[in-house]
Amino acid sequence: MKLLILSASVLSLSGCFNETGNASDLKEYMAQIMAKPRGRVEPIPEFKPYESFSYSASAIRSPFRLAVVEEELATSNNGYNIRPDTDRPKEYLEQFNIEQLGMVGTLQKPDGELWALVKDGTGGVVRVKEGEYMGRNHGRVVTVLGGRINIIEIVPDGLGGWLERPRTLALDGTAGE
Repeated sequence: MKLLILSASVLSLSGCFNETGNASDLKEYMAQIMAKPRGRVEPIPEFKPYESFSYSASAIRSPFRLAVVEEELATSNNGYNIRPDTDRPKEYLEQFNIEQLGMVGTLQKPDGELWALVKDGTGGVVRVKEGEYMGRNHGRVVTVLGGRINIIEIVPDGLGGWLERPRTLALDGTAGE
């Protein structure tokens, strides 16, 4: 058995060697490949050095702002003198975007005054009544109803003036406007 395995191994290994010891076909193939013209590698392109540019036209209108004539600024409020009161102290709910706030209910005092319960951006609940402010766009509570809070926001009009925009904060689970 050992002799049979040894003879099979010798026969299989002998097939790996060329009997003549000559690799002329391999040498001929290599000569053909070496005789072909070689490819040419393009040189690395020369890059121009970076030249910095300093924009020094600070007295000129920024190209990213709308062109506004001063006469237009005077009439951009549609004849109304709308602007936020920046001198009043900010209220607690003005630190949150209006989208972060949600009405969760109402409370009514014995004298009939209706308060809205508003969930703030941190998960707490705050009482709100008419005349108070909420949201980052100077939103003033106009009316508190059973299922919604009507708010008037003061937003920039893009021409240097201000516009009033009505918003409604509806009770969670009902459709808002």
